[in-house]
Amino acid sequence: MPDVETIVYTNEPGKVLPVLERELEDFKTEAARFINGEWDEAQFIGFRLKQGVYGQRQPNVQMIRVKLPFGGVTPEQMEAFAEVAEKYAPLRKGHITTRQNIQFHHIPLLKAAEALFVLGRAGLSTREACGNTVRNVTGDPWAGIQEGEPFDPTPYAGAFARRWLRNPLTQLLPRKFKVAFTATDADTAITGIHDLGFIPRIRDGVKGFTMVVGGGLSTMPRKAPVLYDFVSVDDYLKVSEAVLRIFNRADELRKNRAKARIKFLVDRVGIDEFRRMVEEELKGDWAQGRDFRPDPLLFIHDEEANAPARRPHYQQPNGDHREFTAFVAANVRAQKQQGFSAVEVKVTRGDLRPEQFRGLAAIMRDYTGGYARTTVGQNIVLRWVRDESLYEVFLRLKELGLADIGAQTITDVVSCPGTDSCKLGITSSMGLNQAIQERVEALNITDPLTRKIHIKMSGCPNSCGQHHIATIGFHGAAMKVGDHQLPAYHVFLGGNYDNGELRLAQQLKVRLPAKRGPDAVERFIRLYESNRQPGETFNAFFDRVGPAPFEEAIADLCIPGEFSDDNRGMFIDWNRLELYRLQRGEGECAV
Repeated sequence: MPDVETIVYTNEPGKVLPVLERELEDFKTEAARFINGEWDEAQFIGFRLKQGVYGQRQPNVQMIRVKLPFGGVTPEQMEAFAEVAEKYAPLRKGHITTRQNIQFHHIPLLKAAEALFVLGRAGLSTREACGNTVRNVTGDPWAGIQEGEPFDPTPYAGAFARRWLRNPLTQLLPRKFKVAFTATDADTAITGIHDLGFIPRIRDGVKGFTMVVGGGLSTMPRKAPVLYDFVSVDDYLKVSEAVLRIFNRADELRKNRAKARIKFLVDRVGIDEFRRMVEEELKGDWAQGRDFRPDPLLFIHDEEANAPARRPHYQQPNGDHREFTAFVAANVRAQKQQGFSAVEVKVTRGDLRPEQFRGLAAIMRDYTGGYARTTVGQNIVLRWVRDESLYEVFLRLKELGLADIGAQTITDVVSCPGTDSCKLGITSSMGLNQAIQERVEALNITDPLTRKIHIKMSGCPNSCGQHHIATIGFHGAAMKVGDHQLPAYHVFLGGNYDNGELRLAQQLKVRLPAKRGPDAVERFIRLYESNRQPGETFNAFFDRVGPAPFEEAIADLCIPGEFSDDNRGMFIDWNRLELYRLQRGEGECAV
């Protein structure tokens, strides 16, 4: 393992994390050894996971997870994604995750080794994208270009990602460790659901962060409490190391990997006691006489200096421009740098085909200076688009099938892959996503308050689809009727993450057959629109009336009926042909 202190870092876009070809060669060699029976499977899984290669529920195929620190991606990397999707992914697509990664599914092991070389040549790292390590460091995709931010946290997010990659301290943590850097108090990066989160502050002219710790969804969802109101940028890595050292030594967490995240420790001892533990840890020998300033690790790159120059002429709408006007209103946000805007591209279910990856790469080269970032909502933000070129960008996106309006609205439904690939999946969350999105789009909702509703679903309780913070959320379950099983969902209402106001959704006392999901969503919307007070948001309405009216509104939908030829479809999951049968394997993320 190379010494983390001796690696030479670059500020070149797309190369936040170093890629070592020797490691890729090692993976290719060891994968071949495993296939030849020379590796014990349990040992090989640990090796494979640390290279970001994850087992699926389908036998003999893998998922590759590519880390994109703070979501940053270059045109060359988008083209590498296109090549991997085209050559190695049977479904010919890549998937943006809710942690700003890109994933590819159903890839045979030796083909996965080949794909890693394609990704590595573009500066893309998969190392420690899985396993009990510091996972991808996520960030605000508008960082550096929006009003109201004390400073751009991007360099410090990059430094954090570099500090812990290949670090001996973080190679075998009790469980995975997720980190987010946001840029403003609107908390677009949703720091409150992370193990460690950073919110920029300037105090007496000094840059620093409010640090939060111990957040997370899944089992026992918790909002991260504040560890420190202010930690200077010179000390944030030092305090982070104290937190990680405490976490790494928490042997009681290792006894039950289902309860091994740091949130369980913080919840058990309380934030005041945990803060005392951090203070005590900072007195240790490891913290004495060392320089923890991030300067050697900072990722510093001046995007504005490389923003596109103004051209003499741009194509503009001729005649009816209502479609373009609607797109701008819904998907375009002015940057604080005059004359530039950021365009959020709505990516349905986070899936992109090879031609879309390549088309986006071309748009980035022609109109953004090469700058884009993925989002936690499974979309892509094109940065540094000149205002004069917005119509041309719109036309190019339209050609790619990526000009849908309504990013971050009710039609921008978010989900994890569910049983499409995940061993832990109970239901086809992607299938439910498609069905609900089609229903909501068919309703032609124009009411601005209703359009603010966020719908999310996960194929199991683990909340990779972030259903716990959705306005309307679902997680996969199973029901039994006689001798038959059918796919179902638990239902959650009233979650929020907008404008820095994080709150967890309340679970309804229902279990809903999967095929009734779209009907339930429509009834929730009708109930809200028919009974709300003027200007009342969905969550305010839910708080006022409580869960009972919503439970009553779908009570008949929760009765699946007996198994029969006429009712057979109720016992088949979305996008499936066979009768449902609960099949849930053991996940690898805690191996």
